[in-house]
Amino acid sequence: MKLQLSNKVYDALKWVLLIAVPAFISLFTTLTKVWNWDIPLEAIIATISAFATFIGALIGISSINYKKNNS
Repeated sequence: MKLQLSNKVYDALKWVLLIAVPAFISLFTTLTKVWNWDIPLEAIIATISAFATFIGALIGISSINYKKNNS
């Protein structure tokens, strides 16, 4: 099975991974420390990072398939 995302989906996922996820992690980490929220911060950040890594792998696979089919 070949994974090839449309340009629109690829661009949206790439923006989310490069801009939104790091910004959210930074905001979330800062707020939990400033407001002394008693939550499992490390587990939440690790979960978000795992999802981001998985989506990044899918984007990478899609990019490789696109290059193979259009070269």
